[in-house]
Amino acid sequence: MKAAPADQIRLLDVQGLDTRLQQLAHKRRSLPEHAEIESLTKDHTQVRDLLVAAQTEESDCAREQTKAEQDVDQVRQRAVRDQQRLDSGAVTSPKDLENLQREIASLAKRQGDLEDVVLEVMERRESAQERVSELTERVGAVQGKLDDATARRDAAVEELDAEAASVTKEREVVAGSVPDDLLKLYEKLREQQGGVGAAKLYQRSCQGCRQELAITELGEIRAAAPDTVVRCENCRRILVRTADSGL
Repeated sequence: MKAAPADQIRLLDVQGLDTRLQQLAHKRRSLPEHAEIESLTKDHTQVRDLLVAAQTEESDCAREQTKAEQDVDQVRQRAVRDQQRLDSGAVTSPKDLENLQREIASLAKRQGDLEDVVLEVMERRESAQERVSELTERVGAVQGKLDDATARRDAAVEELDAEAASVTKEREVVAGSVPDDLLKLYEKLREQQGGVGAAKLYQRSCQGCRQELAITELGEIRAAAPDTVVRCENCRRILVRTADSGL
C-alpha cells in the first residue's frame, strides 16, 4: 500500500486521538464514584429494609395496644355494671351476692392482668418507635451521601463526555484527511490490536509492541520508498517513519 508520508503522519494523529478517546472511556468507567454509589446503594437498601421492618413492628404494636385497651375497657365496664347491681340492693339472695362479689373480684384481677399487657405492648411500641426514628435518620444520612456521590459522578461524567465530544470532532476532521484505503487498514488493525492500529517507529523500536526491530527488518524499511506503508513484523501494526526512527 502506498500513502504520502504526510498522510501517514496524520494517521499517527488519528491514533493519538483514538487513544485519548479510549483513555476517557476508561476513566469514565473507572470513576471512584461508581463504586461509592454502588456501596451506598447497598447500604441504603439494607437500612431502608430495616426501617420498613421497624415500621411494620410499630404498626403491629399499635394494633395490639388498641385491642388490649379495648379488652381492658370491656372488663372495666362489666365490673362497673356488676358493682352498680351490688350497690343497688337489687340482689338479695346471699348466694347471688356471693357470686356477684366473686365475679367483681375476678374482673378486677382480669383487668389488672390486661392492664399489664397494655403496659408491655406500650413498651414494645415505644421501643419500635425509637427504632423507626433512628433508622429514619440513618436512611436520610445515607441518602444524602448517595445524592452527593451521584452529583459528583454526574459532574465528572459530564466533563469527560464534553471532552470526548470535542476529541471526536477533532478526530473526524483529521481522519477525513487520511486516504480511505489507509484509514480502512488502520481501523481493521486497531480493532485487532487492542485499539492501536498505527505506531511510530522510534529509535528502531515499534512503539506499538515496544519491540526493537531486527537488523534485516530495519534494512527493508530503509530501502522502502517514503510513500510505502510499512508494517511491524512482530505486531503487524502500521509503522510510521519519522526523523526519530533511527534509520
